[in-house]
Amino acid sequence: MITLKEAKNYLRIDYDEDDRLIQSLLLTAKNLVKDVGRMDEETFTCNEDTTRTAVLFCLSYLYENRNTADFHALTLSLRAILFAQREGII
Repeated sequence: MITLKEAKNYLRIDYDEDDRLIQSLLLTAKNLVKDVGRMDEETFTCNEDTTRTAVLFCLSYLYENRNTADFHALTLSLRAILFAQREGII
C-alpha cells in the first residue's frame, strides 16, 4: 500500500541509512492499524484513504518517538482516526 519511497517522502527523509528501520516501522504501523481498526486484509484495503492516513500517522509517530513512544496515546489517536471502521459505520 505504501512504498518506502512514499514513506520517506512523508517523513521528509532523503538519506538511505534508516531504510531498514522505516520498512520495519511501516510493517508495524500497518499491523497496528489493522489491529486497532479491527480489520482483516480485505477491509484494510477497501478503506484505503483512511487506512493510508492512519498508517502514515502511525509511522511518523513511531519514527519520531522511537525512544520515547507512548503507545497508549498512539492507540487512542488511531482509534479516533479509525472510528468509523471500528464501529462498522463504513
